[in-house]
Amino acid sequence: MGALRFLALLLFAASLGAAPAQAERRVALVIGNSAYKSVPRLANPVNDAGLVGGMFKKAGFDFVDTKLDLSVVDMRKALREFGAKARDADVAVIYYAGHGIELDGNNYLIPIDAALETDTDVFDETFPLDRVLFAIEPAKQLRLVILDACRDNPFAKTMKRTVASRAIGRGLAKIEPTSPNTMIAFAAKAGSTASDGDSRNSPFSTALVERLPTPGLDLRKAFGFVRDDVLKNTGYKQEPYVYGSLGGDDVPLIPAKPTAVGPQANPQDAIRRDYELALQLGSREVWTAFLAQYPDGFYASLAKGQLSRIGVEEARAAAAEKAKQAEDEKTRLATERANKAEQDKAAAAAKAAENAKLAAEKARQTEETKAAAAEQRRKEAEAAVAKALADKLAAETAFADKIASDVAAKQAAEKKEHGGEQKLAAVAPTAIQTSLSPQEKAKLLQSELRRVGCLAIAADGDWNASSQRSLTMFNKYASTNLDTKVASFDALDAVKSKPGRVCPLTCERGFRADGNACIKIACRIGFRVNDDNVCERIPDRKPVGTRDDSKKRDEQRKQAESAPATPQATGQIICGMAGCRPVKKGCRLVRGNGQHTGGALQVGASNIEVCD
Repeated sequence: MGALRFLALLLFAASLGAAPAQAERRVALVIGNSAYKSVPRLANPVNDAGLVGGMFKKAGFDFVDTKLDLSVVDMRKALREFGAKARDADVAVIYYAGHGIELDGNNYLIPIDAALETDTDVFDETFPLDRVLFAIEPAKQLRLVILDACRDNPFAKTMKRTVASRAIGRGLAKIEPTSPNTMIAFAAKAGSTASDGDSRNSPFSTALVERLPTPGLDLRKAFGFVRDDVLKNTGYKQEPYVYGSLGGDDVPLIPAKPTAVGPQANPQDAIRRDYELALQLGSREVWTAFLAQYPDGFYASLAKGQLSRIGVEEARAAAAEKAKQAEDEKTRLATERANKAEQDKAAAAAKAAENAKLAAEKARQTEETKAAAAEQRRKEAEAAVAKALADKLAAETAFADKIASDVAAKQAAEKKEHGGEQKLAAVAPTAIQTSLSPQEKAKLLQSELRRVGCLAIAADGDWNASSQRSLTMFNKYASTNLDTKVASFDALDAVKSKPGRVCPLTCERGFRADGNACIKIACRIGFRVNDDNVCERIPDRKPVGTRDDSKKRDEQRKQAESAPATPQATGQIICGMAGCRPVKKGCRLVRGNGQHTGGALQVGASNIEVCD
């Protein structure tokens, strides 16, 4: 008995560990704001919202609400209604594409009717990011906010500052969520801006729909792939960033594709196995132990029926035994020729015992019929459950296969479209030249030059000196001789034929090229990066005068000024018979004794040179 109970406990624990998790309820709100009233219209947010909303629907979300061009009133209503949906959800996601602004370190999302004439209008006409986080906070397992709102903000250029020290940042500010299991994904790193790209959708949203729906792929790894794709497609100018943290378990947007269908797919399998084991043993002790382990549920009701059947069988056996004993007693009295009263009494007891035996047998047959019917219902219920689980797993498998086939079809279509363009350009360049304007042709060539790393500016269709220099660089490193003065289809074909980077990566001072990225040069302590991007030793500083040295110089100057003057030449001239000459250094003229020497300068008296 103890061994059976221990086995039942083991089987029950195994069933709890092996049973799959219940299906998660996932909800999403997608907002795309393009038609701004006070600033120029944005081209991509509405397109991006439609693309991302479709991704959530294909991913099997229970609720996806896509809202376009929301005013402040509509945006408030959408967040309020979605907050109610998030209360019953395990996973809640909000995607926003449009303008955002950072003010004093806080992030705000901008509705289409915002004017933002002054910085204080931000508090009245926009929505703080905290309000968005509040809407998804009730979700039980995962809260995810995706912001494609790091564009260059035109509101900041015209907005009047009421406080001169108020800071309005470039892009959005870094944020650390306070709620657990919360992630915030920015299209560009804090303090930088995102690009809308040259196509219908932004590089960020394109990478999102490519990576996030991968079955079984953890979100952290998926956003890592998104980062790599956006960096590559923007020439390493835009780096998406994720803030927040999750636990140790993988958190995929789409569950992994089921690999096998086995008996563990039914969470009732462990109870069923224990029931069948008890059914084989069929004793009162076994069924009592089963009901102690599983007191409620479908199999508990069956066990109670089996226990009742055993009770009826025990009563029937006891009645049969009592009837046999009564019949034996009647026969013994008749054999011993007992008195008539005793024989009559024994006969009555035997008849009553026989009646009781018949009633017990009838009750046993009734219970047997009930037990057989219950077993039939059990088998039918188990078959129905097994079929439902098989259908569910088949549907999940078909859905995962459809997602995989959609991704493969999309990649094949893009490859086919790209190849078709090349073939068309090679076979019928004249037809294409007549259908494309020079600006469109230049823009195509510029886009390809950006892809191979020869052009740093955006593809705008203006074939200027910068574009010509980029094609000259391509000629140099690709060993071609294309005409750089015009954007030709020959040049477009030549650039398209290169699968990867052609022109070397040029990095700013202090950085060096490492593959397709610029990394900062790190010098040892005591060294610095010079103008040639080489680490050189920092020269020792020359000693400078201290306050004590200046005091010493002042004292020396004062002593020199107070010292007696050194005898200098007086500038006097003495004349004699031999002529005139300057008075010697250290000597002077004094009036003589009144004799005349005949010198022209000694009129009336003689001057004598006296030397001390």
